[in-house]
Amino acid sequence: MAKDISGPYASAHELSLSDPSAFWGEAASAIDWSVDPTQVLDSSDAPFYRWFTDGRLNTCWNALDRHVAAGRGETTALIYDSPLTETSFTYTYARLRDEVATFAGALRGLGVGVGDRVLIYMPMVPEAVIAMLAVARLGAVHSVVFGGFASHELAIRIDDATPKVVLSASCGLEPGRVVEYMPLLDAALELAEHQPDAVVVLVRPQHVVDLGTRALDWREIVAAASPVECVPVAATDPLYVLYTSGTTGKPKGIVRDNGGHAVALAWSMRNIYDIGPGEVFWAASDIGWVVGHSYIVYGPLLVGATTVLYEGKPVGTPDAGAFWRVIAEHGVKAMFTAPTAFRVIRKTDPDALLLEGRDLSKFETLFLAGERLDPSTQDWATTTLGVPVVDHWWQTETGWAITANPRGLEPMATKSGSASVAMPGYDIVILDDHGNPVGRGREGNISLRLPLPPGTLPTLWNDDSRYVASYLADAEGFYATGDEGIIDDDGYVFVMGRTDDVINVAGHRLSTGSMEGVVAGHPAVAECAVIGVADPIKGQIPRAFVVLKAGVDLDPAVLESEIVADVRQRIGPVAALKSVVIVAGLPKTRSGKILRRTMRGIADGRDEATPNTIEDASVLEVMRPLLAPTTSG
Repeated sequence: MAKDISGPYASAHELSLSDPSAFWGEAASAIDWSVDPTQVLDSSDAPFYRWFTDGRLNTCWNALDRHVAAGRGETTALIYDSPLTETSFTYTYARLRDEVATFAGALRGLGVGVGDRVLIYMPMVPEAVIAMLAVARLGAVHSVVFGGFASHELAIRIDDATPKVVLSASCGLEPGRVVEYMPLLDAALELAEHQPDAVVVLVRPQHVVDLGTRALDWREIVAAASPVECVPVAATDPLYVLYTSGTTGKPKGIVRDNGGHAVALAWSMRNIYDIGPGEVFWAASDIGWVVGHSYIVYGPLLVGATTVLYEGKPVGTPDAGAFWRVIAEHGVKAMFTAPTAFRVIRKTDPDALLLEGRDLSKFETLFLAGERLDPSTQDWATTTLGVPVVDHWWQTETGWAITANPRGLEPMATKSGSASVAMPGYDIVILDDHGNPVGRGREGNISLRLPLPPGTLPTLWNDDSRYVASYLADAEGFYATGDEGIIDDDGYVFVMGRTDDVINVAGHRLSTGSMEGVVAGHPAVAECAVIGVADPIKGQIPRAFVVLKAGVDLDPAVLESEIVADVRQRIGPVAALKSVVIVAGLPKTRSGKILRRTMRGIADGRDEATPNTIEDASVLEVMRPLLAPTTSG
């Protein structure tokens, strides 16, 4: 424990590590169980630890029905705010429960039952939230795929999850354009080996399509359905599978179980975000990412709060005035988004003129995560808003914060550049490359001592061996986060950068390795490397370095346009690759391995010394300016 940290936080963290069963057993009392668990932590099959193994519950009941049963049915559960359709309306807990129960009946009519997978490829509309909760109501497993992914990526996820039903919409909306989903979905189904029993499509007025015989109409199956009750499942049964970019090969299916997930998120809402019944929380993200799962849908509803579902462009190119409008109009108490959003707002409205006249009196805390929060943006947001700006750190794999400032448990001082302190259940240790702990203030690999707390991944979907190889193989008894950092003398954690090929672009986690696979497929490319370089707006953006095959004479602009188009088609616009640089060679070790880690270190602003294993130091020197941070977003 840090030398100057004491009080409720210190007591909670210490108990969570010394007696995790006592700590999480108490936290579990915030959840309604069909069968109360008598075993909190099951270590019998380590390193596959499980939580609340003999308990039974239903997540949808905990998110909706129990609040209605407690007499809070008329409390607002969800606010849908869509500047793209000029629409804003609310769902009470009773209305949302009723619509979820009916849609669950429609899914049951299509044969969906306990353990079946339902893939959801939808925009930010209430029906997407209804679909997630309806799947949970049946004890089935949802897999939400971000609407920005292209057909190839969607097909991979269809084949891995093997869904019984696929849910989609006729289109998604972005500022100034309509994104047609059906051609993307049709192409994905042509590529996929697995074929679902049914495809259901929500036809939106912004893009009306004739479904013909290829899909069922969302509204028609709802009209013919009857509501169904919640189906209790084992706490260890999966609630969802969410795919994340892997360092190599196919994406990894992160499994989230029902019991640990509900307990951890309910604890986090109250103790980290300081949100309780009737209070308004806004996670400006997308349901296709883990933030959307945890803190647009499940977290707020589990504690009876009000959640904001925003269909717009909250990250990347947000409307600064829209941020202040949403906070003021809906009485938001706390907000969660990526630093990119506030870098854009600061750039477009540095004097916060659009904030004038807005009543932000209910707004108490701004939480930022998903990428590095630079000190200047943190300072600007703190001064502009006059509230604490909390940088916290977590991953798709963990599902909730590894480090944070627990505003509901014990508000703590913030430190610029730090992702705050370890949350209960997380025993953070910095290890060197040989798996040995290093001292305070020394940089190394951020590792988490097993077992991980409830709500974190118990394994990967149908791939226990890959779970072990990807996360547990670096040091026995530890989970490797893939991030480098330090812990200072006060126990604050500073995350310095990734140790693998995953980068964060405007809060979106993307694999440069996947992009390399596409770039290398261009017929003119002999070899390549894709590196994330620092960007003042998006945090990081990918840049491709390519070596051409002998004898190839191709206009660099043509090559760049072709490769960018290939990446957009194979991965999707979310990949954000726009820069392709032709180089004479790539820096390598004497054994021929490309020095990606050294290149990443330079791109991260850590201008590391040239390794003595390099074959040709001059190649790296030539590339240094090419790896420099960008000057504009």
